[in-house]
Amino acid sequence: MNLIDRAKNIVLTPKTEWEAISSEQLSTGQLYKGYVAPLAGIGPIASFIGLSLVGVSLPLMGHYRMPFLSGLSTALVSYVFALIGVYLVSLIINALAPTFGGEKNPERALKVAVYASTPAWIAGALYILPGLSVLALLASLYGLYLLYLGLPVLMKSPTEKSIGYTAVVVICAFVLFAIMGVLTATIGGGAGMAVMGMNAKSDAQAGALASGNEKGLDKLTQLSAKIEAAGKKMEAAQKSGDVQAQAAAASEAMGTIMSGGAEIEPVDQNVLKNMLPDAIAGLTRTKLEAEKTGMGSVGISTATGGYGDDQGRRIDVTITDMGGAAMLGAAAAWAAFEHEKETETGYEKMEKINGRPVREKFTKDGSHSEYGALIGGRFLVEARGQKVDMGTLRNSVASLDLNKLESMKNEGVKQ
Repeated sequence: MNLIDRAKNIVLTPKTEWEAISSEQLSTGQLYKGYVAPLAGIGPIASFIGLSLVGVSLPLMGHYRMPFLSGLSTALVSYVFALIGVYLVSLIINALAPTFGGEKNPERALKVAVYASTPAWIAGALYILPGLSVLALLASLYGLYLLYLGLPVLMKSPTEKSIGYTAVVVICAFVLFAIMGVLTATIGGGAGMAVMGMNAKSDAQAGALASGNEKGLDKLTQLSAKIEAAGKKMEAAQKSGDVQAQAAAASEAMGTIMSGGAEIEPVDQNVLKNMLPDAIAGLTRTKLEAEKTGMGSVGISTATGGYGDDQGRRIDVTITDMGGAAMLGAAAAWAAFEHEKETETGYEKMEKINGRPVREKFTKDGSHSEYGALIGGRFLVEARGQKVDMGTLRNSVASLDLNKLESMKNEGVKQ
């Protein structure tokens, strides 16, 4: 079967396709050459275009384009690790088979790892527009369902043990790819970590697991149980045929995986709104907004105040509680990122002040300026100004109760 037909069938009719796959005789070389190599390259190529050519807008960093050579090296390293990673996952699948009543078979285990990766590889095309990366993650979630269906067929494990088998494979693969992600950022360029983000929680768990830390093992066990519970909900939703239930279950499962199993309720948006004063830097407040959004266990709350005068001076201040999104590792990446750039029209820099990552962007004609700070690894405080100098923006942010924000960094956290 050719690549296009196989990819289409495994995504659209996975139950019958796994049966067809189980009877095929393919060598590792044939599988890699005809399927893995072309599909695994989609994501790295799209990411290179999206990050180095299109660019991405990030809190604290503004519109960022990864340098061409860094982007190219990151893409190459990502591609190599994708080829290696799917093979390592097959080793995990094969090693765990007896534990869940299955049969060891390295060739079949590789097929499971490869074909279950199909949605993630195809969805990698969405990385060409960094803003669509969340959709790519959502599409990748379907691969968990493919894995769940494929394990009993190819590894001969009892169907009733598929959820547990799938959950443990996902946990091990998650740790594996967290480590590989760190290596990709290190080899391909430190900026890669800041732009692409890492799951800091999973990385910490990986380190704890490697050192034999009992607490880290407990967290992995808890995360495994949560993913298994989410998997059961997905299975029930699939059987029910309820589209809304399926969407809700997929959202919850994605949130569980993306947040590392942590449950973080963002601070109420009204609390953030009340932290915005009636006036800043002599400018009267003309706008006050607040909202809370979320997907599964990943939630965000924001409050924005607009300030201005009749001379055209304006400052917009936004406080964002990243909540569960902070567990995606973006905060950890920003904390390690430093950048400075100066042009004929202005400057942009990112540094640490009093241990807090801050970002400044200023145009020399004074028409536009930005200042932001990351508080407690969780709260983003950003000020954008028109016809105001950088000192005024700094003072605007400093006039807020940043110590209060710092004290709330563990609020709403449920382990």
